[in-house]
Amino acid sequence: MENLRGSLLMVAAMAGFALEDMFLKSAARQLPVGEMLMIFGTGGMLAFIVLAARRGQTILHPAIRSRPILWRAGFEVAGRLFYTLAIALTPLSSASAILQATPLVVVAGAALVFGEKVGWRRWSAIALGFGGVLIVLRPGLEGFTLLSLLALAGTLGFAGRDLATRAAAPILSNLQLGVYGFAMMVPTGAGLLAFSGGAAWPDATASAQMLAATMFGVGAYYALTVAMRLGEVSVITPFRYTRLVFALILGVTVFGERPDAATLIGSTIIVGSGIYTLLRSHARGLGA
Repeated sequence: MENLRGSLLMVAAMAGFALEDMFLKSAARQLPVGEMLMIFGTGGMLAFIVLAARRGQTILHPAIRSRPILWRAGFEVAGRLFYTLAIALTPLSSASAILQATPLVVVAGAALVFGEKVGWRRWSAIALGFGGVLIVLRPGLEGFTLLSLLALAGTLGFAGRDLATRAAAPILSNLQLGVYGFAMMVPTGAGLLAFSGGAAWPDATASAQMLAATMFGVGAYYALTVAMRLGEVSVITPFRYTRLVFALILGVTVFGERPDAATLIGSTIIVGSGIYTLLRSHARGLGA
């Protein structure tokens, strides 16, 4: 029963993240990305402050000055900045497909940075998954655009964030980390806005889109946190890849995108490689 509840919560979280991306991409038609990051960061930060305070958790914990947390904040900024730019400037379906490579980058990074043992089967799956990313990016071919590299940069940022979280002492809760992660978007957005200019007062539609993005983002983050505490990680984690399914559906129905064969083939390879890597990691943990 715990596995079922955790799996359903994970699917709900991925649907929430996909809807968050959809509303951010819609708001980007009127608002510059820097301003969006400031609004989104402020809303998310306030929401997590309320959630953390309700549980009696210290908001400004001394541990935020530790090196892993500072690294985490830097990677969080990079991930959020580049991925938000990606969904604003490129098709939602292709950006989401590239993002699915994040677990593969985390496994490779854990081996290279922390010395975790990764056998040849998982290295092969990681290499195959990166091959899937190249198929989506199609460098050197007619469909290639440099803007697609924004999603790749965002993926590397999120993977770095996850690795830094592993290195940090587990003294900070996920709610506290949520506060700091969203808070870092505010100065990042301000810096980007100062560089790009184009600030605009959001109309009713853009305001509603940013509010919806924040609500779905916070709800998805919270559901993800609860899901990972229920049942078996090996059962629940593969449901992360349902985010791509939701993104493809929203891309087609809302934005009129038509993912080509390369995007669909690359996405299948990335997801298949990621699921195999996760299951193989669990098997090693059991001594299999």
